[in-house]
Amino acid sequence: QVQLVESGGGLVQAGGSLRLSCAASGDTICISAMGWYRQAPGKERELVAVMHSGGSTNYADSVKGRFTISGDNGKNTLYLQMNSLKPEDTAVYYCNADRRLCGPPKYDYWGQGTQVTVSS
Repeated sequence: QVQLVESGGGLVQAGGSLRLSCAASGDTICISAMGWYRQAPGKERELVAVMHSGGSTNYADSVKGRFTISGDNGKNTLYLQMNSLKPEDTAVYYCNADRRLCGPPKYDYWGQGTQVTVSS
């Protein structure tokens, strides 16, 4: 199993920056990819950024050039550096892990989420 705990959310003015952290524990060797998703009230959950085991990254068009996903291998921690924040970035941000390199019990894990609020 994999446990994910997000932190770093908060209230920030437009144009400011935040760095989100996701601490992973458990079967971390089994993880093939990790990513960040977000969901605003009344909106569908959307992919923000993903980092694959091979080192490649992908970003949503809405955050490209402003957000950076990275990881600390020694600490099993995933980061999302968010710069030039906009009010439309306001959402609950969730960490996700794809545990497909090993067998059961399951292959998809989520953190509890952390609130990011950007004021204008």
